[in-house]
Amino acid sequence: MPTTKKEHIYYGLMMCCGMVVGMMSYNLIRNGLIGTISWQGLLLQFVLCFITAFLVESFVVGPLAKKIAFSLPFDKSKQILVILSMSVCMVTGMVLVMSVYGLATSYFMNPPAGQSLLGSYFTTVGKNFIFALPLQLLIVGPIARYLFKRFIKSEKMTISPT
Repeated sequence: MPTTKKEHIYYGLMMCCGMVVGMMSYNLIRNGLIGTISWQGLLLQFVLCFITAFLVESFVVGPLAKKIAFSLPFDKSKQILVILSMSVCMVTGMVLVMSVYGLATSYFMNPPAGQSLLGSYFTTVGKNFIFALPLQLLIVGPIARYLFKRFIKSEKMTISPT
């Protein structure tokens, strides 16, 4: 896991990139928008979503998730438990916040008729959480940790609660 500010930035960039690509793809498929958005529009959406996700992760959800995960009563010396608790806390926070972002952009682009905003939000949160947690635990998290260990962190990784 990252220990310096620079390492935190690199790790956050890798995680955000993987999760934004995965979640954007999922939501485009789920909403039947594949093939209806131009490549330029798709690239613009990716850049805006990536910047938003990285800022939210870095300054809001990340610090809060770390505080919550390390305050939970479990053995912090077991790396798998630390990874699982951090992942669950991060995914929960990011889904709650980024679902607002996704809902706002979809309402801006094409306001749905007859749906309540609150109902749409909770539906979106549920569907995004169901996809985001396995995506994080099984695909993006392991790939990002591998790439981080391989290219950024040369020495043995250690876990610190700071």
